[in-house]
Amino acid sequence: MSKIVAIDFGLKRSGIAISDEHRIVASPHDVVDSKKLMDYLNQLLEKEKASIIVLGYPTRLDGSDSHITENVRLLKIELEKRFKNVKIDFQDERFTSAQAHQTIHLAGKKSQHKNKGLIDKISASLILQDYLLTLKKD
Repeated sequence: MSKIVAIDFGLKRSGIAISDEHRIVASPHDVVDSKKLMDYLNQLLEKEKASIIVLGYPTRLDGSDSHITENVRLLKIELEKRFKNVKIDFQDERFTSAQAHQTIHLAGKKSQHKNKGLIDKISASLILQDYLLTLKKD
């Protein structure tokens, strides 16, 4: 099986996570300046031979669009145009930032609590892990 890449997209920076080739484990991978995301993905997809990109889909608790939801929908369209042989999926990302903060806290990394890049990477891995779990249900 091929790997899966997940993106926790932000206007400034995006967290990246990647699965193992068996699609069991999601691991935080990197943080990228969002302006450079397409070039970064071009290299990453080729290097890792990933066949799916999962985008964290941001909504409010009531399911309505957040301030960045439209940006993520537009990103999906651009990814589909650029990477025609890669499946692009959405995955609900509600609570992932809060879970990332909790993960850092539980790991005892007090100095990292405000490291937004680390939070973005961990959020991407949580998005991907949730997506991997949905694959197991199918």
